[in-house]
This record gives sequence, C-alpha cells and structure tokens, in this order.
Amino acid sequence: MDFTFTDDQLLFQDEVKKFLANEVTPEKIRQLWETETGRSEELWQALASMGLTGFTVPEEFGGLEMNAVDFVLLAQECGFFALPEPLVETVLVAVPLINALSVDAVKFAWLPRIASGEAKVVVGLSQNLLVADAHIADLLILQHGDELHAVTKGQVKLTHNESVDPSRKLFSVEWTPSTATCVAKGDEAKKLIADALNAGVLGAAAQALGLTQRMIEISVKYTTDRTQFGKAIGSFQAVKHRLANVAVPLEYAKAVVHRAAFSVAHDHPDAALHVSHAKIVATEASLLGAKNGIQVHGAMGYTWEVDMHIFMKKAWALNNTWGDVPFHKNRVADFILRDNAKIGSGKTF
Repeated sequence: MDFTFTDDQLLFQDEVKKFLANEVTPEKIRQLWETETGRSEELWQALASMGLTGFTVPEEFGGLEMNAVDFVLLAQECGFFALPEPLVETVLVAVPLINALSVDAVKFAWLPRIASGEAKVVVGLSQNLLVADAHIADLLILQHGDELHAVTKGQVKLTHNESVDPSRKLFSVEWTPSTATCVAKGDEAKKLIADALNAGVLGAAAQALGLTQRMIEISVKYTTDRTQFGKAIGSFQAVKHRLANVAVPLEYAKAVVHRAAFSVAHDHPDAALHVSHAKIVATEASLLGAKNGIQVHGAMGYTWEVDMHIFMKKAWALNNTWGDVPFHKNRVADFILRDNAKIGSGKTF
C-alpha cells in the first residue's frame, strides 16, 4: 500500500506555501493585531481566488470537492505561517458539516457563497466554550445539547474574550434556540457533532505540525547568527540537543496526523481515536518547540519584538482548542484499556 502523497497534492502544498510566504509575514500579522477585526478581507478574497475557501465544497456548488487528506498538508502550511484567517476551520469543519446536513436549503444557500469567498461560516461546539471568529461570521452553526442550530450574525450577541494568542479572536455567544433555527437533532445531530469535533481536532493537530517546524527554523536561524566566545551558539552541543529533541517528535507526529486525516476523509470507525492520538503527539511537539525555542533565544525569547512569540502563543492556544489534553488522553485510554482491545503490531499505529 502506498502511503505517500501524490504529486498533485505536493504541488498544491508548494503553491500555497509560496503564496503564504509573501502574504502572511510576521510584519503583516502584527499589523492585523492593530485592526478592528484582526482579519484581512483582501487576504480572504485572495484565498478564495485560489480555490481554498471552496476546497471541500462539492463541485455542484462551485468548489473543488477535495477531502481531508488533500488538505492536511495545506493545514500544516497554515500553521507554519500562523495564518490568522479561519481557513482551516472553514475547510475541515464548517463546509463538511453543512454539506452533511439533511436540510438542503442551508447547503444551497451557503456552500456557493463560501466557495466564492462571499460568506464566512463558523462552528461552535460545546467542547469549545468560546467561538473563534464569530465576529466576522455571516452564519454560525451552534450546538445546543443534541441539536445543531444555524443562526445569522443578527441573531446573536457576542462578547469578546482575550486569548493568549493576539491573532485568535474568541467570543462567547448569546442566542435563543428555536425550531426555526434548528437544522439537525437526535442521532443525526450527534453524528454531525462528532464528525465536526474530529475534523476540528485534526485541523489543530495539522497546524501544530507547521508551527513546530517554523519554531525550529526560527531557532536554527537565531543560533546560527548569534555568536558567543567567537562561535555561533548553534555549534554548541547543548543547543544542538535542544533543537534535535524537538525535531524527533515532530517527525514521529507527522505520520500520526496524516493517518488521522485519512480516517476523517474516509469516516473510519476509529476516527475519534486517531485524531485524539494525532493532537496529543502534535501539540506535545509544538509545546516542546516553544519551550526549547525560548531557551535557545535566551532572555530575548520572551520579548514582544522577537517573532518566536507569534508562533509559540498560537501553539499554546491550539493545545486547548477542540478538547484539552485530558479529554484526548481519555479517548485514547478508552480504546487501549478496554477488554479485548486489539493493540500491538498490526493493530495500533
């Protein structure tokens, strides 16, 4: 069986990387922190023109009809550049959720507008107490017990909550559920909620991979430029070990995240286990990258001026997004500790 990505998938990743390298620089991220929304409509339209906002939208609604496996490498690049726009959540969570609804009116009304970049949709589940990017959403799909409701921005009251990551815009949402806003309930809603949660977890894990890689590269560059006793500090064994200790778990985490993407794309019965495993290992690598990156920067690692803090704060935020560590470890434990669990070679990854 061939587990490698296709040439087309790798080419798309390379093109997206080139675009983000020019359009999402640390300087531009800092500029967005000073704006009212923290978001760039111009950037969003550029993403739409590349087909990214409609990446998982079916072709009949103007999209590319791709899946999580096709997008996981792009999600890593979104993490690498700390993209502030909610592209990952749109592609992996909002669009598949809307497309799976039995209410055709919602699909026909919103999927074409998402694909064209005309509308933004966010999803709020009980696992996340705060809804990211609710302030720029034209439609919010919100969980209410075992129901899902679709409400417009005029039907909600938003209260901003500060995040450790200045690029992350979080809001508590007040609204009144009604039969008119309900788009799924019962077993249908439970399945949609579970799938949306798994997709959100996958997106966070994939971004964590990109963040870790970026923090390694920032640290390598700094330790190459910074000299002490007439030598680059990166030549010192103690510094090398700190960065190598991040690179190793990053490489191990990649395969786990990619397996999780396959499980989400193909609705694997153990998708919840796979995405939780992915998030645990990916965020562990990113947190270690933040910790060791700060260490090799010395006192400068904590300062506002150094780019490292842009990526380490995003890593901290993603660690508790779409379920915290205990939640995901419990999901893994429920699998490996159950009676007659099929674990070991050929069974677990």
